[in-house]
Amino acid sequence: MTHVHPAGHPAPASEQSRTETGAALLATRLTFFATGFLTASWAPLIPFVKARVGADEGMFGVMLLCMGLGALVAMPLTGWVAARHGARAVIRVSGLALLPMLPLITVMPGVLSLGLAMVVFGAVLSSVDVAMNIHSVEVERRSPRPVMSGMHALYSVGGFAGSGLVALMLLAGLAPQGTALICAGLAGAAVLAALPRLFRAKPSEAPVPFAVPRGIVLLLALACGISFLLEGAMLDWGALLVIERRLLAPEGAGLGYMLFAAAMVTARLVGDRLIERAGRRRVLVGGGVVVMAGLLVLVTAPWAWLSMAGFALIGFGAANMVPIFFSAAGRQEAMPPALAIASVSTTGYAGVLMGPALVGFAAQATSLATTFCALAVAVAVIPLCARRITRG
Repeated sequence: MTHVHPAGHPAPASEQSRTETGAALLATRLTFFATGFLTASWAPLIPFVKARVGADEGMFGVMLLCMGLGALVAMPLTGWVAARHGARAVIRVSGLALLPMLPLITVMPGVLSLGLAMVVFGAVLSSVDVAMNIHSVEVERRSPRPVMSGMHALYSVGGFAGSGLVALMLLAGLAPQGTALICAGLAGAAVLAALPRLFRAKPSEAPVPFAVPRGIVLLLALACGISFLLEGAMLDWGALLVIERRLLAPEGAGLGYMLFAAAMVTARLVGDRLIERAGRRRVLVGGGVVVMAGLLVLVTAPWAWLSMAGFALIGFGAANMVPIFFSAAGRQEAMPPALAIASVSTTGYAGVLMGPALVGFAAQATSLATTFCALAVAVAVIPLCARRITRG
């Protein structure tokens, strides 16, 4: 559509381009928010879904693995489809398919139907995740300043909003099915508002499906896997470490992860400005050093308040790593950007799925504190490779 000044003269092409980029930026932010909102809305509903199908802990663990399986299968395929048809097409199909999944899961009558629904839920959720990161790279390429950290911040803000709203509605006595419908409706409004504003892609030559990561993409995938492993360890094992060290009672140990998550959202909200001023390499180096310092504080702190400071340091340091990795995956030339982002996403998600289990095995062989020290050594890869990651 041609943009017109108040005087009736056509707007310059650069102004039209800025308008389209601004609209696409808003649309991508809405997509990140809606995805985070729906993802977090699922967590408070888990006990009700588990009770409805009568699954024990082991069987329900298999159900959750079904969700992860769907995601791991869908992510590489999403990169290939997005490279052929554009991220907008994937967001349109997967985003609309995602909306009914949460209400459907809450009414599944048995274990088999729930498992199948979880596979689909994981697949469409991960497809939107990959596609919105691909689209955000294109938005950042056309923007005058970095925008990726702000996108990921809105995912986290959506997560806080989703989990908080579901908890409030359940406490008010609303049925899980009604709660899921309301959440799907709110997320659907955001997705429908975003779709017309997304960039219409110009597909490049057809890439080969499931390309093997190579060059800088391998390093980005490794770094992203470490970052997501760190986040998974903080979620699943951070509170247990504090309890093991007798710093806090179990009732208060969850405060640490809350501080970690709050610090991460805060740092991402200012991350784009920080990256613009300091540069991506310095942010990666500084972030890695802060994370390592936070991990060491966490395993050595003699007082509870100091261990809580360790959680916050880790959140602040880790916050802008993953956004930088996705930006780098979009800029590199070793692979088509869509396939590169899909590879990085798949490795990161594998880190989330398998990381906590690996931490558990390592803790059983040594101790939880020793395992967190080893995690600090793994994080050191990121600042050491920061120059290579941010080159170009």
